[in-house]
Amino acid sequence: MKKIIRCDWANKSELEQKYHDEEWGIPVHDDKKLFKMLILEGKQAGLSWTTVLSKMETLCKAFDDFDPKIIVKYDDKKIEDLLKNEGVIRNKLKINAVITNAKEYFKLCEEFGSLDKYLWAYVDNKPIKNSWTKIEEVPAKTELSDKISKDLKKRGFKFVGSTIIYAFMQAVGMVNDHLVTCSFYNKSEEKK
Repeated sequence: MKKIIRCDWANKSELEQKYHDEEWGIPVHDDKKLFKMLILEGKQAGLSWTTVLSKMETLCKAFDDFDPKIIVKYDDKKIEDLLKNEGVIRNKLKINAVITNAKEYFKLCEEFGSLDKYLWAYVDNKPIKNSWTKIEEVPAKTELSDKISKDLKKRGFKFVGSTIIYAFMQAVGMVNDHLVTCSFYNKSEEKK
Protein backbone atom coordinates (compact mmCIF):
# COMPACT_ATOMS: atom_id res chain seq x y z
CA MET A 1 0.00 0.00 0.00
CA LYS A 2 1.36 3.38 -1.03
CA LYS A 3 2.17 5.74 1.85
CA ILE A 4 0.02 8.89 1.91
CA ILE A 5 2.05 12.08 2.11
CA ARG A 6 0.06 15.14 3.18
CA CYS A 7 0.72 18.85 3.33
CA ASP A 8 2.50 19.71 6.59
CA TRP A 9 -0.53 21.47 8.14
CA ALA A 10 -2.74 18.38 7.78
CA ASN A 11 -0.90 16.01 10.10
CA LYS A 12 -1.98 17.25 13.53
CA SER A 13 -5.33 15.48 13.84
CA GLU A 14 -7.64 13.00 12.15
CA LEU A 15 -10.10 15.84 11.52
CA GLU A 16 -7.47 17.78 9.58
CA GLN A 17 -6.38 14.69 7.66
CA LYS A 18 -9.94 13.86 6.61
CA TYR A 19 -10.64 17.46 5.59
CA HIS A 20 -7.34 17.68 3.67
CA ASP A 21 -7.87 14.35 1.90
CA GLU A 22 -11.56 14.71 1.04
CA GLU A 23 -12.31 18.43 0.63
CA TRP A 24 -9.45 20.92 0.74
CA GLY A 25 -8.41 22.12 -2.68
CA ILE A 26 -11.10 20.30 -4.64
CA PRO A 27 -12.89 22.80 -6.91
CA VAL A 28 -16.33 23.77 -5.60
CA HIS A 29 -18.95 25.24 -7.92
CA ASP A 30 -22.07 24.81 -5.79
CA ASP A 31 -23.24 28.23 -4.57
CA LYS A 32 -24.54 26.99 -1.22
CA LYS A 33 -21.24 25.23 -0.46
CA LEU A 34 -19.23 28.27 -1.61
CA PHE A 35 -21.28 30.50 0.69
CA LYS A 36 -20.88 28.05 3.56
CA MET A 37 -17.10 27.91 3.11
CA LEU A 38 -16.87 31.71 2.89
CA ILE A 39 -18.70 31.95 6.22
CA LEU A 40 -16.64 29.20 7.85
CA GLU A 41 -13.36 30.79 6.78
CA GLY A 42 -14.59 34.06 8.31
CA LYS A 43 -15.45 32.23 11.53
CA GLN A 44 -11.85 31.02 11.67
CA ALA A 45 -10.52 34.59 12.07
CA GLY A 46 -8.37 34.59 15.21
CA LEU A 47 -8.84 30.84 15.69
CA SER A 48 -7.38 27.67 14.23
CA TRP A 49 -9.06 25.76 11.42
CA THR A 50 -9.07 22.74 13.75
CA THR A 51 -11.40 24.69 16.08
CA VAL A 52 -13.80 25.27 13.19
CA LEU A 53 -13.57 21.63 12.07
CA SER A 54 -14.24 20.40 15.61
CA LYS A 55 -17.41 22.52 15.76
CA MET A 56 -18.48 21.85 12.16
CA GLU A 57 -21.47 19.64 12.91
CA THR A 58 -22.82 21.99 15.58
CA LEU A 59 -22.16 25.07 13.44
CA CYS A 60 -24.01 23.57 10.47
CA LYS A 61 -26.96 22.61 12.64
CA ALA A 62 -27.12 25.96 14.45
CA PHE A 63 -26.83 27.97 11.22
CA ASP A 64 -29.28 25.88 9.15
CA ASP A 65 -26.38 24.41 7.14
CA PHE A 66 -25.51 27.97 6.12
CA ASP A 67 -28.46 28.24 3.76
CA PRO A 68 -28.58 31.96 2.85
CA LYS A 69 -32.35 31.76 2.18
CA ILE A 70 -32.92 30.87 5.83
CA ILE A 71 -30.15 33.03 7.30
CA VAL A 72 -31.48 36.29 5.79
CA LYS A 73 -34.59 35.81 7.94
CA TYR A 74 -32.67 35.52 11.24
CA ASP A 75 -34.03 37.87 13.90
CA ASP A 76 -32.85 39.08 17.32
CA LYS A 77 -34.18 35.94 19.03
CA LYS A 78 -32.17 33.70 16.70
CA ILE A 79 -29.05 35.79 17.34
CA GLU A 80 -29.59 35.45 21.12
CA ASP A 81 -30.05 31.67 20.73
CA LEU A 82 -26.79 31.45 18.78
CA LEU A 83 -24.95 33.50 21.41
CA LYS A 84 -26.12 31.02 24.08
CA ASN A 85 -25.14 27.93 22.03
CA GLU A 86 -21.86 26.61 23.46
CA GLY A 87 -21.28 24.52 20.34
CA VAL A 88 -20.78 27.52 18.06
CA ILE A 89 -18.25 30.34 17.93
CA ARG A 90 -20.09 32.84 20.13
CA ASN A 91 -18.85 36.08 18.74
CA LYS A 92 -21.63 38.60 18.09
CA LEU A 93 -19.72 40.33 15.28
CA LYS A 94 -19.19 37.01 13.51
CA ILE A 95 -22.82 35.99 13.99
CA ASN A 96 -24.08 39.30 12.63
CA ALA A 97 -21.62 38.98 9.73
CA VAL A 98 -23.28 35.72 8.69
CA ILE A 99 -26.62 37.52 8.35
CA THR A 100 -25.07 40.51 6.57
CA ASN A 101 -23.21 38.22 4.18
CA ALA A 102 -26.40 36.29 3.37
CA LYS A 103 -28.10 39.56 2.39
CA GLU A 104 -25.12 40.64 0.29
CA TYR A 105 -24.96 37.18 -1.29
CA PHE A 106 -28.37 37.69 -2.90
CA LYS A 107 -27.39 41.11 -4.24
CA LEU A 108 -24.19 39.65 -5.70
CA CYS A 109 -26.09 36.74 -7.29
CA GLU A 110 -28.57 39.16 -8.83
CA GLU A 111 -25.69 41.02 -10.46
CA PHE A 112 -23.52 38.07 -11.55
CA GLY A 113 -25.98 35.18 -11.78
CA SER A 114 -24.30 33.20 -9.00
CA LEU A 115 -21.55 33.31 -6.42
CA ASP A 116 -19.80 30.64 -8.47
CA LYS A 117 -19.69 32.83 -11.60
CA TYR A 118 -18.51 35.84 -9.60
CA LEU A 119 -15.68 34.00 -7.80
CA TRP A 120 -14.40 31.71 -10.52
CA ALA A 121 -14.20 34.56 -13.06
CA TYR A 122 -11.26 35.83 -10.99
CA VAL A 123 -9.26 32.71 -11.98
CA ASP A 124 -10.62 32.34 -15.53
CA ASN A 125 -12.74 29.40 -14.34
CA LYS A 126 -9.78 27.12 -13.67
CA PRO A 127 -7.68 26.61 -10.54
CA ILE A 128 -4.36 28.37 -10.18
CA LYS A 129 -1.87 25.54 -9.70
CA ASN A 130 1.12 26.48 -7.59
CA SER A 131 4.27 24.42 -7.15
CA TRP A 132 5.31 24.89 -3.54
CA THR A 133 7.92 22.51 -2.13
CA LYS A 134 7.82 23.78 1.48
CA ILE A 135 4.95 25.03 3.62
CA GLU A 136 6.94 28.23 4.26
CA GLU A 137 6.59 29.15 0.57
CA VAL A 138 2.78 29.18 0.68
CA PRO A 139 1.57 32.77 1.01
CA ALA A 140 -1.03 33.90 3.55
CA LYS A 141 -2.50 36.24 0.93
CA THR A 142 -1.83 37.38 -2.64
CA GLU A 143 -2.58 40.31 -4.91
CA LEU A 144 -5.60 38.37 -6.18
CA SER A 145 -6.96 37.70 -2.69
CA ASP A 146 -6.41 41.41 -1.96
CA LYS A 147 -8.47 42.28 -5.04
CA ILE A 148 -11.35 39.88 -4.21
CA SER A 149 -11.34 40.97 -0.56
CA LYS A 150 -11.49 44.64 -1.51
CA ASP A 151 -14.40 44.05 -3.88
CA LEU A 152 -16.36 41.93 -1.37
CA LYS A 153 -15.85 44.56 1.34
CA LYS A 154 -17.02 47.28 -1.06
CA ARG A 155 -20.17 45.19 -1.60
CA GLY A 156 -20.79 45.05 2.16
CA PHE A 157 -19.48 41.58 3.04
CA LYS A 158 -17.91 41.16 6.49
CA PHE A 159 -14.98 38.99 7.67
CA VAL A 160 -13.58 38.82 4.15
CA GLY A 161 -10.05 40.15 4.66
CA SER A 162 -7.38 39.11 2.20
CA THR A 163 -5.97 36.32 4.41
CA ILE A 164 -9.48 34.88 4.93
CA ILE A 165 -10.15 35.08 1.19
CA TYR A 166 -6.89 33.34 0.33
CA ALA A 167 -7.67 30.51 2.77
CA PHE A 168 -11.13 30.32 1.18
CA MET A 169 -9.60 30.17 -2.32
CA GLN A 170 -7.39 27.28 -1.19
CA ALA A 171 -10.30 25.48 0.45
CA VAL A 172 -12.65 25.66 -2.56
CA GLY A 173 -9.96 24.80 -5.08
CA MET A 174 -9.60 28.17 -6.79
CA VAL A 175 -5.94 27.76 -5.86
CA ASN A 176 -4.13 24.43 -5.62
CA ASP A 177 -1.70 24.95 -2.76
CA HIS A 178 -1.00 21.29 -2.00
CA LEU A 179 2.76 20.89 -1.80
CA VAL A 180 4.21 19.13 -4.86
CA THR A 181 5.26 16.27 -2.56
CA CYS A 182 1.68 15.81 -1.31
CA SER A 183 -0.19 12.72 -2.50
CA PHE A 184 -3.14 15.03 -3.28
CA TYR A 185 -1.26 17.53 -5.45
CA ASN A 186 -2.94 16.31 -8.65
CA LYS A 187 -6.18 15.03 -7.08
CA SER A 188 -8.28 18.15 -7.78
CA GLU A 189 -7.75 17.63 -11.49
CA GLU A 190 -8.72 13.96 -11.27
CA LYS A 191 -12.06 14.71 -9.56
CA LYS A 192 -13.43 17.06 -12.23
